[in-house]
Amino acid sequence: MNPIEHLVVATKNKGKAREFRELLRDNPIHVTDLSTRDDLADVIEDGVTFRDNACVKAIAYATTLKQWCLADDSGLAVDALNGRPGVFSARWAAMHNAGQGDLANNALLLSQLADVKDDDRSARFVCVLALANPKGHVILTCQDAVEGAIILEPRGENGFGYDSLFLVKSVGKTTAELEQTQKHEISHRGKAMRRMVELMKQHQLLSF
Repeated sequence: MNPIEHLVVATKNKGKAREFRELLRDNPIHVTDLSTRDDLADVIEDGVTFRDNACVKAIAYATTLKQWCLADDSGLAVDALNGRPGVFSARWAAMHNAGQGDLANNALLLSQLADVKDDDRSARFVCVLALANPKGHVILTCQDAVEGAIILEPRGENGFGYDSLFLVKSVGKTTAELEQTQKHEISHRGKAMRRMVELMKQHQLLSF
């Protein structure tokens, strides 16, 4: 296969799009995303795993755009909630008729964990990436995670999603308190993206 010259990051989430651009900026590849593509219909994410949803999005957008597409599905798995919200992380509050968006998701999560002791609030952010070619064939997938715990109230202004509630114990900060460089170094998305870049190099999809 020839090296990829143009890669579409298959997300309309501006926070994710920004992170992926930063993570890929040192590679010889032109990166765009879907944050301004209101003309494209959203893909129905009905998979039961992160990998299912990442592949569904990669295939759908690659087929529509006739471009190489990188899609992620990521979310928060809380042990006290038996691994949920999981694949439902972005729409957790909406599923419970508790509003929608980051603030509603965070408020619902805190209420669900209100009686859970500090030692039992362990959780992890999980990210699965899927890379599809312009014909809609998934060529590569990878997964990574970061371990942490859910704190009692939000801290930090730099993140999105559940970042302000997710404490990375090894650094004593939430992912919303981390500087971008540090976040990319330890986050589930940063680690997964580095794995994907290495796989792309091994398959000669990057020019170096």
